Amino acid sequence: MTDALTPAQQAPQSSAGTRRRFGKVAVIGAGFYGSTTAQRLAEYDIFETVVLTDIIEGRPEGLALDINQSRPIEGFETKVVGQTTKPGGEGYEAIADSSIVIITAGVPRKPGMSRMDLLETNAKIVREVAENIAKHAPSAVVIVVSNPLDEMTALTQIATGFPKNRVMGQAGMLDTARFSHFVAEELGVPIAAVRTLTLGSHGDTMVPVPSQCFVTIDGVRRPLVELLPAEKIEELVTRTRNGGGEIVALLKTGSAYFAPSAAAARMARAIAEDSGRILPVCAWVDGEYDIHGVYLGVEAEIGAEGVRRVVTTPLTDSELAALREAAAAVAAKQADVAHL
Repeated sequence: MTDALTPAQQAPQSSAGTRRRFGKVAVIGAGFYGSTTAQRLAEYDIFETVVLTDIIEGRPEGLALDINQSRPIEGFETKVVGQTTKPGGEGYEAIADSSIVIITAGVPRKPGMSRMDLLETNAKIVREVAENIAKHAPSAVVIVVSNPLDEMTALTQIATGFPKNRVMGQAGMLDTARFSHFVAEELGVPIAAVRTLTLGSHGDTMVPVPSQCFVTIDGVRRPLVELLPAEKIEELVTRTRNGGGEIVALLKTGSAYFAPSAAAARMARAIAEDSGRILPVCAWVDGEYDIHGVYLGVEAEIGAEGVRRVVTTPLTDSELAALREAAAAVAAKQADVAHL
């Protein structure tokens, strides 16, 4: 996971000294996840407009008004526009000319549900959304966050017909952040001192990568495997893999949205700024790691065109085997989504 942005990077300036802005970004779905994502994007203050849509009458308009009324307090100029959409596609014209669209629409998990339990229900929703994105924002880069993530990312690419590099999923950033949090808590170190990585699927075949995990203590960067015994690392790996389910079980209703929205917004920022940042995302893999033709959690260089390239990370034999196993499992499920 890359380092945090500096204050200068957080507030890009043009040569004239005014803040540079990047046009329009749209968030589809105004639940907790979508509305929090819209808020984060607005507070970055780098976009002209954030469009927030939902099928619940008045919800996106009300949330947009609420966020806009925080502008004088937080000091950002980005405007948020709310728009109710209809089953026939009415209202989607609000996203026209968006350079980035984030899909959060779908049913969240309930206690005891796996991400795959949502497949058929969310597939119908995501397909309809994707078709409207293709109609109204045909040049957009799309970030998918609806579950099951890997399958919905593949479905979005099929339904939009966009080049595969312009459709990606948000998973690796969230899973990596969870892993980093657990490591920092276990070792009692600042979160900034920890670098972790997770690859693979956003689910049971998630592949946390201990060999690429490091902790800086007293100015010395040390491998995680030198700081914790193997059984403790495996415990943290398991908790990371089950991180979303742990939150769902505690909440009783709904699922995580603060950390997920932070990850989606940061991905959108990397696209808008054409930053070339290397981030763990769900991207199309075709040859890397000797894996072919599947959307999978990997590190990728992100820019204005979406995924510039997949970045291969040195892995141990067991980590590579787990990644290939994850790819095989995900590929089988992604092959079915075209018919949903």
